[in-house]
Amino acid sequence: MKRQRLGQHYLVDSEVVRKIVSAADIKPKERVLEIGTGRGALTKELVRLGASFQGYEVDRKNYDETMLALGTRSEIIFADAFDQSPDFDVLVSSLPYSESARFLRWLSTMKFGRAVVLLQEDFVRKILAPPGTREYRGVSALAQLCFEIRVLDRVNRTSFSPRPRVNSVIVSFVPRLRVNEAEVSSIIRLFSLRRRKADSALAELGIRSDVTFGQRRVYSLRPDEVHKLCLPASPQ
Repeated sequence: MKRQRLGQHYLVDSEVVRKIVSAADIKPKERVLEIGTGRGALTKELVRLGASFQGYEVDRKNYDETMLALGTRSEIIFADAFDQSPDFDVLVSSLPYSESARFLRWLSTMKFGRAVVLLQEDFVRKILAPPGTREYRGVSALAQLCFEIRVLDRVNRTSFSPRPRVNSVIVSFVPRLRVNEAEVSSIIRLFSLRRRKADSALAELGIRSDVTFGQRRVYSLRPDEVHKLCLPASPQ
């Protein structure tokens, strides 16, 4: 799949690259993963650190150009990282905007130390939205349940080529709960009925609850309540 179809805008601002790499605070023996190497702006700096590096790229032209620039010793894999289960300690990435939700679902199932990612500002606002608000969705509950999320810096759209219509945000994720794909699907399925009364939605989905929610709607459920409903066997 071409990155252009994924909504990719290439990071070209060296100062933003420096901020992302600095925020990742990579140690010599840590395993570093980059998803979407693009034209190599981040990749070149990550490889120079001397840590164990692995990158994934789905666009053949970008992959070939980056391999040519960095040399064949660089471990960049021509594949979709979200179909893989790589071992890594630190993830650093500037993601295609259209892949943000898929990335977060995948990340919630991974074992790692921290991630520093450049994401669309609108998406970051969504994952940080509090329960009961219009922007609070399944991906919001999942993100707040699984990660400690910090907004590190705002990045103007002029830092990309071609320029997107929106600004971006550098965000860090530190895991606090790891889930599996079935549990992710359970949360997303519940929020597909986000405007329904919670008791009615739970009954329709066959989710048992010892609590009745009265007039409350699904979109009012806090992450800890979602945890008890959709991940009853998982420790928090």
